[in-house]
Amino acid sequence: MKLWKKDNTSTSELIEKFTVGNDRDFDLLLAKFDAEASIAHVTMLGEQGLMKQDDVNQAIKGLQKIHETIIRGKFSIAANMEDVHSQIEWMLTEEIGDAGKMIHTGRSRNDQVAVDIKLYLRSAIIEIKEDVLKLFELLVQKSNQHKDVLIPGYTHLQTAMPSSIGLWLGAYAESLVDDMEFLSAAFQVANKNPLGSGAGYGSSFPLNRKRTTELLHFKTLNYNSVYAQMSRGKTEKLTAYALSSVAATLSKLAMDCCLYVNQNFDFISFPEELTTGSSIMPHKKNPDVFELIRGKCNRIQAVPNELTLLLNNLPSGYHRDMQLTKEIIFPAMESLRNCLSMMQMMLGAISVNKDILKDKKYAYLFSVEKVNELVNQGIPFRDAYAKVGNMINEGSFQFDQEKELKHTHEGSIGNLCNEEITQEMKKISGTISI
Repeated sequence: MKLWKKDNTSTSELIEKFTVGNDRDFDLLLAKFDAEASIAHVTMLGEQGLMKQDDVNQAIKGLQKIHETIIRGKFSIAANMEDVHSQIEWMLTEEIGDAGKMIHTGRSRNDQVAVDIKLYLRSAIIEIKEDVLKLFELLVQKSNQHKDVLIPGYTHLQTAMPSSIGLWLGAYAESLVDDMEFLSAAFQVANKNPLGSGAGYGSSFPLNRKRTTELLHFKTLNYNSVYAQMSRGKTEKLTAYALSSVAATLSKLAMDCCLYVNQNFDFISFPEELTTGSSIMPHKKNPDVFELIRGKCNRIQAVPNELTLLLNNLPSGYHRDMQLTKEIIFPAMESLRNCLSMMQMMLGAISVNKDILKDKKYAYLFSVEKVNELVNQGIPFRDAYAKVGNMINEGSFQFDQEKELKHTHEGSIGNLCNEEITQEMKKISGTISI
């Protein structure tokens, strides 16, 4: 069934197969939202006198029944149906008769799919927010738990200065705060209603777009009907940037874990059941989970570019190219949620080596501490720096590694500021809600 089909016309089977593509599979993710948007639209049509109230009541009751079918996982799109919109309208018409044919009044599939995608993205961003918060809370917990366990810090992948497990994990917690800023920005754009813009040029029907905005709990609407259509693709792209930001944090954290679990680092370890073995080397405990998180998240970071290449240079108005945004952004969201879940599982089981810096190879980590010690004795910094440098070159550098390190400023080893970071996260994540 095609909503646009006319009598005595037909479409080539090859053309239909090519144009529909994988759309039915991705449309299943939109079904719940299509039913909800249709209920809001029909309610508004009744209030505006564009549908008889008896027809409205029948349509809403039928759409609610379809919605329940979707929620129970019993909904499917038949092979002879072009998309989710066709399936739902056909099911409704079969259920209630001609009143089902009236629900498309003042609507186009263009604004139907636009509102469905906005509702889907809005819901998915909220779910990702919750996943990010769970990982954030775990990172803060582990940061506080291991705040006194010192590890080497690196610049240029060369040993640099003392760091700590607490400082390392706390850094990724704060990184997620900035990622949440991106998610919040994407959410605000997704939280605008395009329904009622029709094919992109409005309608001569006296629609009440503010009413459907209210019924669907959007914060506001895309006012200009042309821009409501232009927001299709742009909303997905902004969401992709948010996903990419979270993915970048996960990828870097996964890379750190791959390094730190290596026997030559040996800062952290994980239970054997969370690693994999080798077919030839019996001693191997490979960090495959982190390697796959790294790889998947690097792919997610390519999604904004893929959407850019798809959407660039399109003029205003609807184009079928936009159909392809679903198969780019939807799998990326699922992949990111899987990566967040697996990262949480892995870090929940992390063990740390508490005696890392006792190894003599880390002695030079304390060169800056030695410089600062001399400065505190009244020696100018440049002179102290030169003196310690000469000691290192002569092989006479010594520093008591058992000495307590006194780092007190905000964000240092001795003052992680995890409470302040948590407050920032609460403030930003609170903006992502309906």
